[in-house]
Amino acid sequence: MTIPDLTDLLNGLPLPVVLVDKNERISQVNGLASSMLGAEILGRHFITGLRQPGLLDAIEQVFVSHSTKRTRYQGREGDQDVTWDVTCAAFRDTGGQFAGVMISFTDVSDLENAVAMRRDFVANVSHELRTPLTALSGFIETLNGAAKDDPAARARFLGIMENEASRMNRLVGDLLSLSRVESDERMRPTDEVGIGALLRSVTQVLKPLATDQNCDLLLNLPESDVILTGDRDQLQQVFTNLIENALKYGGRNKSVSITTEMFDNDPLLRAPTIRILVQDQGEGIAAEHIPRLTERFYRIDGHRSREMGGTGLGLAIVKHIINRHRGRLRIESAPGQGSCFTVILRREKQA
Repeated sequence: MTIPDLTDLLNGLPLPVVLVDKNERISQVNGLASSMLGAEILGRHFITGLRQPGLLDAIEQVFVSHSTKRTRYQGREGDQDVTWDVTCAAFRDTGGQFAGVMISFTDVSDLENAVAMRRDFVANVSHELRTPLTALSGFIETLNGAAKDDPAARARFLGIMENEASRMNRLVGDLLSLSRVESDERMRPTDEVGIGALLRSVTQVLKPLATDQNCDLLLNLPESDVILTGDRDQLQQVFTNLIENALKYGGRNKSVSITTEMFDNDPLLRAPTIRILVQDQGEGIAAEHIPRLTERFYRIDGHRSREMGGTGLGLAIVKHIINRHRGRLRIESAPGQGSCFTVILRREKQA
């Protein structure tokens, strides 16, 4: 018995599929498999057409057992690694006789990346908590020993312990905040928010920090307030983080400007928008770091970030909040030229 032409059926499947006949030749492929592996594999022996050792082993096992085998391998698509979950199943001809092996490929790269991100996240949290806990344990041991009767040492160590405890508290707070904004990301906010009033409130709160840094906070807003639909508390968190970072990392005796731009049909969102630009005069950021700044725990200078009270989660939180508002975050920077963080949000009207 012969194998019918299954081209139309295979092309209707959402996965790359390859048929290897009982003569161990690649007899049929669908369009997705042809794009992935090349049309020239038709008619070849499966060993020369497929080549992945784990995949070849699975196919050979199916030829022996007439059963189903699964395997996984990592390939390359363009400039990206792709992880394929492959099912090799025996198929039969119209007379019910073994006719070969059907091979289907499922791209599980996103799943693999999610597992890796979760693993990295747990490792990072463990590391971030271990450092202050180790310090606290050491100081407790010292206070119970050599420094027990030394008031000056005791006061100094208690001050350091307080700082380490505060650091852990900030980390736990940011972890909880990140969890909340991730769970809320699919829920669109419904409140009306005056962005000008919000920015004035944030800059007022941050004035003491600006004074400590001897920095000028320059606020340039439209005369009438701009109203948008959003979550006021979350947007306040976004601009507090961005402006606070600009003050801390922009350097002393500089200025931080907060300006707005209006677009009736923003090319990025295809809607009326307001762009809020937070610009500093700091050292700037090298290009290779910019795409990773919103990753959890990514720091350009980990020691400096910790000294300034950073947890490595602030910009990740910012990204998720802006995503919830269906907006965009744009980061522009270059060494020696400062940094500009632009938040692009849909606007409703002006008050």
